[in-house]
Amino acid sequence: MASPAIAAAVPDKLADKIRIAVVDDSAVVRGLISRWIEAEADIEVVATHRNGRLAVAAIEADDPDVVILDIEMPEMDGLTALPLLLGKKPGLPVIMASTLTRRNAEISLKALTLGARDYIPKPEAQHGLVTADDFRRDLLAKIRALAPRRRHRRPSEASAARTRTAPAAVPAPAEAEAKITLRSASTVLPRVIVIGSSTGGPPALSATLKALGPAGQSVPILITQHMPPTFTGILAEHLARAAGRPAAEAVDGEPILAGRIYVAPGGKHMLVKAGAAPAIRLDDGPPINFCKPAVDPLFETAAQTYGPATLGLVLTGMGHDGAEGGGRIAAAGGTVIAQDEASSVVWGMPGAVARAGICSAVLPLGAIPGKLAGLLKGGGR
Repeated sequence: MASPAIAAAVPDKLADKIRIAVVDDSAVVRGLISRWIEAEADIEVVATHRNGRLAVAAIEADDPDVVILDIEMPEMDGLTALPLLLGKKPGLPVIMASTLTRRNAEISLKALTLGARDYIPKPEAQHGLVTADDFRRDLLAKIRALAPRRRHRRPSEASAARTRTAPAAVPAPAEAEAKITLRSASTVLPRVIVIGSSTGGPPALSATLKALGPAGQSVPILITQHMPPTFTGILAEHLARAAGRPAAEAVDGEPILAGRIYVAPGGKHMLVKAGAAPAIRLDDGPPINFCKPAVDPLFETAAQTYGPATLGLVLTGMGHDGAEGGGRIAAAGGTVIAQDEASSVVWGMPGAVARAGICSAVLPLGAIPGKLAGLLKGGGR
């Protein structure tokens, strides 16, 4: 008979595991994702379903911490199932999964407005999944970042090395409790706004630009959102409607003009090319911080070009991309603002910037547009 200490330890260990439900009409995909997850010490698959109807019916019994939800399925697709799942389990983190097509990108972005926490593009052919190292790494990182903290624990070093998972987006207790030190904002009027975001970014970007309104017309806005090709073009269209101003994927060599919004295209880093008339430069170099596009090169080159007239904003997202670049903005005398933890889907990127002591403000999402408007007018310091 097990000793009381051993018996008590078993439930605690099991409770630490992140519970996953996989909903996909492909048995190959369900099986492959399940094998990936079961190979991890801190994650387990508690259910697999071939369509949304079955997932909705079983959600209470399955009680998952995170759901991976395919978009295209028979009987009930992912977009239909999403609000039903959230209705039965409010706050449930749902990751939308789809092949990389324009239609599915549109649906994924719509799903984010309906309550999905994130999305992940699946390789287009099922046989491609077998060697999809990037897909596997990104999926596991997103699961860990979105899992409720009551269950979350860091994987072992051996597990992390095996999966090449990006740096954990959920801070350790010592990091989360670290005191945040603010610095003074620049006294120079901003000539550019540069924004970095990832998980939860599209809705946060839309809300910020919509609320900022005409106040942002005096400067160009350059955005790096961690997204694959196809998605970034559609994101730009959504942002144009939200902001009421021109927004598009950036084009290599085009001038950076006030009143326009430039979105880094998926698969390319967006940089600022210095000169008498600053211009966009697209870079096809390797991923930075596991990301392409990455925020750091945008922030670093903006700081080199605009100096103390650079206004940087880091919104919700996993990882730490933007922290180094934000440091360059601060070192150049510019201003950095971060979204606060309570309003972030994942406080990875903004948390890393805030803890670095380079921010002039750490604010809830709803307060950010007013702060930006004040800085653009020479106030709010």
